[in-house]
Amino acid sequence: MPQVDGFGLAGIIGMPVAHSRSPVIHNFWLKAHGIRGTYVPLAVKPERLEDALDGLIALGFRGCNVTMPHKQTAMRLLDRVNETARRIGAVNTIVVEDDGTLSGFNNDGNGFVQSLRDARAEWRGDAGPILLLGAGGASRAVVVALLENGAREIRIANRTAEKALAIAQEFGPAVSTVGWDERGAALADIALLVNCTDRGMIGKDALEIDLSRLNPATLVADLIYTPLETPFLGEARARGCTTVNGLGLLLNQARLAFKAWFGVTPDVTPELVKAIEATF
Repeated sequence: MPQVDGFGLAGIIGMPVAHSRSPVIHNFWLKAHGIRGTYVPLAVKPERLEDALDGLIALGFRGCNVTMPHKQTAMRLLDRVNETARRIGAVNTIVVEDDGTLSGFNNDGNGFVQSLRDARAEWRGDAGPILLLGAGGASRAVVVALLENGAREIRIANRTAEKALAIAQEFGPAVSTVGWDERGAALADIALLVNCTDRGMIGKDALEIDLSRLNPATLVADLIYTPLETPFLGEARARGCTTVNGLGLLLNQARLAFKAWFGVTPDVTPELVKAIEATF
């Protein structure tokens, strides 16, 4: 692995990037495992992205995470991109290989699936119909991960029907669409419900959905982790559902990146969760 004088460097490239909790996570793990190194936020303007990626190699970085607005545009600047990231159409992790080339991955979907299994160990992708709310980049990552984990029926509801239809057409017969106005009625028979929108995030309006038809056996997830419990998750929990917030996705995708850069698979501990919660 590339390193500068035995010191492991990694970071996160984005704009803005100061809000990211990734430095808290990775620096916690570096200290916990006694690894000499650091993880830093790297604010990069879109027009400087190619220079920044070249800089990773020149400076001896192990790699980096990638966040908005670079997750799609970084792909064409890499030497190779794995199949999952290619299907999603975005990368969230870059590894600097020993030969100085750059490999791209997207661990968001796998991180999400692991967060479901953390909440319900017996979770299966083919347990029943799945309803996703939203049809942006996050939704695409979830669709790919669910399909790779055996999902047979995924429905997408989005305010702009064309965006949901485009994903359904791309990924085949297992994926269909539901009208945004029918989202409440579509809850009756589903095994998994996922909010892939930004509704309910701090500073945003709450997600508008009538959960009266929601079955208490349905697993309900939100990709948001600020706050840890959105009004959507709070109401689902009050109805007896097991709920999953976005912190599990963040932590589990980070575990995969840390392993790729530093050769160690770290644990998610109560101390780490407490350190992240202290940043809210």
